[in-house]
Amino acid sequence: MAGRALIPFQLTATLLLALLATSHAGGIAIYWGQNTGEATLSATCASRKYEFVILAFVFQFGQGRAPKLDLSGHCDASSGGCAVLSSDIRSCQRRGVMVLLSIGGGAGKYGLSSPADARLVTAYLWNSYLGGSSSSRPLGDAILDGIDFAIELGSAKFWDNLAKDLKDMGKNAGTAVLLSAAPQCPFLDQWDGGAINTGLFDFVWVQFYNNPECQFSSGRSAFLDAWKQWESVPAGKIFLGLPASKDAAGTGFVPAGQLTSQVLPLIKGSSKYGGVMLWSKFYDDRTGYSSAIKSHV
Repeated sequence: MAGRALIPFQLTATLLLALLATSHAGGIAIYWGQNTGEATLSATCASRKYEFVILAFVFQFGQGRAPKLDLSGHCDASSGGCAVLSSDIRSCQRRGVMVLLSIGGGAGKYGLSSPADARLVTAYLWNSYLGGSSSSRPLGDAILDGIDFAIELGSAKFWDNLAKDLKDMGKNAGTAVLLSAAPQCPFLDQWDGGAINTGLFDFVWVQFYNNPECQFSSGRSAFLDAWKQWESVPAGKIFLGLPASKDAAGTGFVPAGQLTSQVLPLIKGSSKYGGVMLWSKFYDDRTGYSSAIKSHV
């Protein structure tokens, strides 16, 4: 496939990546798509609170399954109703917000059976959401910036193959495919760990919640031990993943004031520090958590 010239939103994304790589200034990543009561995608990006928006989830794929996207009532992908989001995605990218598609999640039917299966899933993601072409693109003709690995169930095999194939697909087409992952904070995550160790991931937003043994509520020492372990992985930037409200997770919520005064000062000095990831836009809309922490991230 012929290479694509960098278009304005890709140039903006490249500049943001360079900024994150050369400073300890952080950004906020937010998951969007799992609740109908949250702001629209275009409004989410227009708020200028977030540097990354992750669309969640493609919850079914691999092992011969027909891939399925679920945006929980925002639109019906099965009937082509999510193609209307194409203009929103482009609007986000024009604002310098990187938009990624998350695959997996805590509930779904997915997995990879072999390297060949990983290649099939790669081809589907490339043609349906990235720089390829297909008669059926669930989000229309907008080209997403990359793929997020939110693998939380099933087999841990062949995710490294998928990461390599996605990066190679982009390289062969002359464009970048960003990769991110959302592992659990106990090191090394049983599902995403092998893929992250390929050294191909640009961002790793570690879930420091629903994992009492390593979240901040278990004490500074346990938290820092886990953070330092995650700093050691061969990835671009590491993000502190948190729930945006008490209701967003079973455990691990850190009040905004405590985050900015006690937690962030412990990790912002790291060259690997990338910022904060929040689950999710629905909860952030109700608490204003991102607004309270934005200037400190």
